[in-house]
Amino acid sequence: MLLDVYARLTEVQLLNREFPEKGLFIVESPKVIEQALDGGYEPVSFLVEKKHLETQAKDLIERCGELPVYTAQFEVLTQLTGFKLTRGMLCAMRRRPLMRAEDICAGVRRVAVLENIMNPTNLGAIFRSAAALNMDAVLLTPGCADPLYRRCLRVSMGTVFQVPWTYLGDTAAEAPRVDLERLQAMGFKTVSMALREDSLSIKDPRLAAEEKLAIILGTEGDGLADSTIEGCDYTVRIPMSHGVDSLNVAAASAVAFFQLGSE
Repeated sequence: MLLDVYARLTEVQLLNREFPEKGLFIVESPKVIEQALDGGYEPVSFLVEKKHLETQAKDLIERCGELPVYTAQFEVLTQLTGFKLTRGMLCAMRRRPLMRAEDICAGVRRVAVLENIMNPTNLGAIFRSAAALNMDAVLLTPGCADPLYRRCLRVSMGTVFQVPWTYLGDTAAEAPRVDLERLQAMGFKTVSMALREDSLSIKDPRLAAEEKLAIILGTEGDGLADSTIEGCDYTVRIPMSHGVDSLNVAAASAVAFFQLGSE
């Protein structure tokens, strides 16, 4: 049963939507595990490739005290988990209660807001850009992928543990779109990143001059909902060349955060 978290339970099952305070998540690779520990997350157990016990895994295991450590050769672990371990180490960790958006956003100037971004790879890349390019926080609609999914954590290089984040709304059914009124009540001017002919250029000086901006990005296929775009204070597009019509949402986020992030 103790190995079920690595071998049998899906990430959705580990999330435990009915009792989220009992939920777990899996962190992959020593660097990302270290960042999770630095971020205050509580480890439960380790799964480690045998050859790493006395090398890259050693300090992390010692740091965590008396915890179960399961080990085997690479081929056995691959068969057990169903994938090849990155740098030979996994750690099961407990989830933490999420903060309210109002508490995370108190005193901040720039937040990224993500509407129904479901691809964990894109989500991880957005978190990495948010951390590197001066976003103070990330807010998600409940329709987004879980930032604590293993793939998202790995792509983000652990920056999910560095940038404060939480959800706007409790369930995807209750909050399928960005709660613009809530953002505006927190003092943010809202910016929808959308491909519309009447959009402002991302270089428009009015944007950088705003004291507080919420930069809103939409799902990979359809983009933002029309109601979200129509309710925002600004609609902004990234100028394109060579006949390219748009960027992947992760690439677009990097451009937007670089241009509009806190200095």
